[in-house]
Amino acid sequence: MAKLFWGQIPIERAAAFFYYESHSNTANIIYKLKYKNHPEIGPVMGRKVSVEFQRDNFFDGIDGIVPVPLTKKRLRRRGYNQSEEIAKGVSEITGLPIFSNIVKRMVFKSSQTNKSRLGRRENVEHVFELNGELPDNVKHLLVVDDVVTTGSTVIACAHQLAKIDGIRISVLSLGLTKR
Repeated sequence: MAKLFWGQIPIERAAAFFYYESHSNTANIIYKLKYKNHPEIGPVMGRKVSVEFQRDNFFDGIDGIVPVPLTKKRLRRRGYNQSEEIAKGVSEITGLPIFSNIVKRMVFKSSQTNKSRLGRRENVEHVFELNGELPDNVKHLLVVDDVVTTGSTVIACAHQLAKIDGIRISVLSLGLTKR
């Protein structure tokens, strides 16, 4: 997964829990989490991925978690941010704090679902904004998303985080689409 980000954002490490394929059992988990009002799936999956990746010391040196944000409108409509729900489970296992408001999503142009690689990148350009400061002791952030396809959303979010002097960035998602 790290190859998606090479040369685009300063990445320390990146991992996904499973490959995401349409109409599979794993896709059904994500679908229920995002669209069928099952926020409780997020923390459960976050705990599962954390237990698995802790074995390989994936979280060593990471100081905090940044879930990929939703716009206020989308958050109100859904009632929760699926990436933040996943982050809650990760936090429960790792003890890492969640920084939900450090990056703000200003606009939601349209769903990434049926867009090309270029269309995805253009759809999320300039939609995030740095929104506050981190504690001085936070130098390595873990960006959490539900599914990574081209990496465009994570890259756009991480570009804002990279504006923080000396920050290091890693990425964790539940799913990674096969290319």
